[in-house]
Amino acid sequence: MSVGKASNRGRRGLTLLEMLVVMCIVGLIISVTTPSITAGLDSVRLATASSSVAGFLNAAVTRVERRQQPIELEIRPGENRIVLYSNEVDFTRELKMPDGVTIQKVFPEPELGEGGGDRRILLLPGATAPAIGVELVNGHGTRRVIRLDPMTGFPHVDKVGDQ
Repeated sequence: MSVGKASNRGRRGLTLLEMLVVMCIVGLIISVTTPSITAGLDSVRLATASSSVAGFLNAAVTRVERRQQPIELEIRPGENRIVLYSNEVDFTRELKMPDGVTIQKVFPEPELGEGGGDRRILLLPGATAPAIGVELVNGHGTRRVIRLDPMTGFPHVDKVGDQ
């Protein structure tokens, strides 16, 4: 036997069966980690949306006080967005919730006979900030309530019933 043939026998390649076992292990790892990854992404989306709503409400209150002009805040749960209107020409601001996050409720609850659709709130200069709240929920049922504090005028994010 020659030296070249003996060295070729010691080298082995990857068999089809070994490749299938490796692919099955990789598939199993992916299937186990996917739900926790999507839950983490939903939590990040909810946290981001909560911060955005808090910043949006804060900007509305600040604009009312600095410009001394009333602003109408319209919360549209059906369209999943919040809109600001002013009597200034071409002033409209809109905040759309990201995918996977919905506006569940608006606080305070509507009176009997008012209906539970869109809510309109008028912010007036020199007046106290209204005690309103917006409840956001993600696909996993995690909830956050963003409340506008009437004493300070600043929004606060509260975690509610994490599931």
